[in-house]
Amino acid sequence: MNLRSKYGIPQDAVITIAGTVGVGKSTMTNALANALGFRTSFEKVDTNPYLDKFYADFERWSFHLQIYFLAERFKEQKRIFEYGGGFIQDRSIYEDTGIFAKMHFEKGTMSMVDYDTYTSLFDAMVMTPYFPHPDLLIYLEGSLDDILDRIKERGRPMEQQTPVSYWEEMHQRYEEWINNFSACPVLRLNINDYDVVQNEQSIEPILERISHFIQQSQLLKR
Repeated sequence: MNLRSKYGIPQDAVITIAGTVGVGKSTMTNALANALGFRTSFEKVDTNPYLDKFYADFERWSFHLQIYFLAERFKEQKRIFEYGGGFIQDRSIYEDTGIFAKMHFEKGTMSMVDYDTYTSLFDAMVMTPYFPHPDLLIYLEGSLDDILDRIKERGRPMEQQTPVSYWEEMHQRYEEWINNFSACPVLRLNINDYDVVQNEQSIEPILERISHFIQQSQLLKR
């Protein structure tokens, strides 16, 4: 018996992984996909035509970047459900508006007109009964110190040069966002409670919790 059948997780389930930079979204995405025999969906960064321009001029390109992300994530979400589910998704469509676009607006790098246009478009596309929301959003959380240790450990040059104050702000914004999130069921996992790299068996208690959350949400829909 495979692990998906063992824990009664539907073969067409769609599970999204969310959390701040360095929290281990990609690692969890791969671990769950391997355990369940699901496909993965990762963010496409290399083909983004706005990313370099955005880093050179936040104020000019923030709106363009967020619209691009919204379009790409919407198309990917549609593709996943048309395929029939069975996916683990790295990063959710909801984080763009709830964290990043909001941050640009509050910091003055996106105008009120652009922010209103963006959020109106997001609501019309995503926050409707017709949009295929995931069966479960897994939020990976940890203390700021734990996350800073992970960022330091993986050693990406751009992240090493980023001021700690930025990571502090992102950590706070993510916590505020998830505390008010209600678009789909949420399972919160503390990064200190498992180690899917060193101990593959630590994925099984997570699968048990995933199964419980999905079953409970299906009961509520009836």
